[in-house]
Amino acid sequence: MSRESHRRGHTLPPHRLPHLPEQKSAAPSPPARPERFNTAPADTVERALLTCCRSLRWAHRLVEHRPYPDLDALLAAADEAAYDLTPADLAEALAGESLTLLPDGAYSAAHTALSAAHAAYESRFGHVFVICLDGFAPEEALDQVLAGIRSRLANDPEEERVLAAEELRRLARGRLTRLANMFEADRSGGGDGRAADVGEEPGIVETHGFRAAR
Repeated sequence: MSRESHRRGHTLPPHRLPHLPEQKSAAPSPPARPERFNTAPADTVERALLTCCRSLRWAHRLVEHRPYPDLDALLAAADEAAYDLTPADLAEALAGESLTLLPDGAYSAAHTALSAAHAAYESRFGHVFVICLDGFAPEEALDQVLAGIRSRLANDPEEERVLAAEELRRLARGRLTRLANMFEADRSGGGDGRAADVGEEPGIVETHGFRAAR
């Protein structure tokens, strides 16, 4: 496999890429039985799932295996689909992740350190660094990201591919829990029926790293 093939894989066309909203540094809370997730139109659910993991195969698989009796079953299916990603699927998902941004007010030295660390990582492995920050306080995020990059730069490419796949699985699991919450809130009258559509950023789905507050 060439470096360029490893770097990007088979990616979605730019106009089909859903937006990956900001990560929240807190563990997601369990929603009720995912009724609306089970019954919403397949294309709506698939687009929403692509905000959790940008692998088309992963999203297709979760849609095709509906209905799910409860959240645990949905998350187990998501884990299984993540474990079964091929190298091309993983490259597609990694290509859809974005660089970590710093919170407002971060010192310029922090921006410089993070940019340099990301550049070194991507130069070595051909894709952006991904890490799940669920459970960490916002003020701990920068240290976790920098320490993670520096530690993982010592890995060989195969070791890092396995670790990156695991971080993506964990990210997708947290994002999916928040997505299920969003679907059920919308079903119970907390939304306008369109929140699961791409472009309607729910604000409770997360991406890796942390981003400036809007």
